[in-house]
Amino acid sequence: MRGVLRTAVPALTVVFALSACGGGGTDDVLSTGGWPGRHSDARNSNTATADGVDDLTAGWTRPLGGAVGSPAGIAANGQVSVTAATAAGCNLFSFQMDSGRKRWCTRLAPAVTTITPVSDAVANIYVGEDGGVLSFNEHGQRRWRLPVSGSPRSAQFTSDGSLLVVTHFGQVNVVDPQTGHLEAPLFDLVPVPTVADGQNLPRLASDHGLPACFGGSEDCPVATTPAVDTATDRVFVTVWRPGADRSALVALRYTGGDDAAVTEEWSAPDLPGGAVTSPVLSADGSTVYVHDGDGTLWALDTETGEARWSHETGRPTALGPAVTEDGLLLLASADGSAPLTALRDNGDGADVEWERTDVKPYGAPAVTADGRAYVVVDGDRGLAAAVLDLADGATTEKEPLEPTTGLPVGTGIGPDGEFVITTVDGDVVVLRAPQSV
Repeated sequence: MRGVLRTAVPALTVVFALSACGGGGTDDVLSTGGWPGRHSDARNSNTATADGVDDLTAGWTRPLGGAVGSPAGIAANGQVSVTAATAAGCNLFSFQMDSGRKRWCTRLAPAVTTITPVSDAVANIYVGEDGGVLSFNEHGQRRWRLPVSGSPRSAQFTSDGSLLVVTHFGQVNVVDPQTGHLEAPLFDLVPVPTVADGQNLPRLASDHGLPACFGGSEDCPVATTPAVDTATDRVFVTVWRPGADRSALVALRYTGGDDAAVTEEWSAPDLPGGAVTSPVLSADGSTVYVHDGDGTLWALDTETGEARWSHETGRPTALGPAVTEDGLLLLASADGSAPLTALRDNGDGADVEWERTDVKPYGAPAVTADGRAYVVVDGDRGLAAAVLDLADGATTEKEPLEPTTGLPVGTGIGPDGEFVITTVDGDVVVLRAPQSV
């Protein structure tokens, strides 16, 4: 196995150890039901707290009028929030799960169209735009807006309920979700210009480099979604620093209280080709998983950054694995070019539990609490939704997605086991139990 060096400077997936400063224990704000974050929860696990549905049936489809670039967020009450790159009118939408009716919509700056709105336990949402992060209540009323440097990636929560917002420029914001005020000084993962760099330096526009976030480069230092271990408040995010030829894994520590501060502890800069997927945490928080530029899956110790093992997939990927509570890792591809593979982390390596060479999902699997994987695959006539049993990978059902067009860009699971799909062509598709149709 190739070694991964650790240094005290630049690297590839950022880790924050955040010490809770009073208040709320170690609850995951995103664990109250639904699919409230981009990858469901604080771990980025792509797993839900709801059980699956025995017989998925077409529920409703809503066109948004523009391309969609990220999954929908689903609150515990079933409210579906999604963004789209529309030419005019609204680009942030909220729909009712039961009927598909639009509850509210508004228009924000263009960068919102790459971001998944994140919901809290009472269906307030948090979403970024060019140069700011905003919060709306479930009725669409704006609660606050906080100016930031760059455009936020999809947000997360710390164990004490603070909102963690990292922008694509690498600015780290720890925010009070009630007021929108900072709870700690800003921390910049990428150094900002100082007097020593000269005077009257031009300020980069808040949307500078956003197109580079789809492939990753120095122009978009942070291109992925942070992952948070709510038991320890360690946080992981990929970072590409100036002068580096790849992104790196960086360890930071946040200490709350009157003298709250974020400091850097360690970094792991030498994964081949850098870290290219959103990091995903094991259920016990001891391991972080990330793919490198060659597609190899790495498992690293979250306390030290030491590599535990690597597993070569033979192909690059833009998707991190779905990781279940019992340590099953599901690997797929965004474009339907790779078989669905289930790995088991044995501590020193990864064993292939099963592989479906005849099932090549488009996008990440969405995993239910009772051991099923919802995936989008090729059907007899266009795309279809399939349900697999995680015990052996067997397909238990398949439902056509007609007349939906466009490949999926995100999947999620509703509070009653609904399968929610967003497509690049701008559709929101919901499948659910027959009795609720």
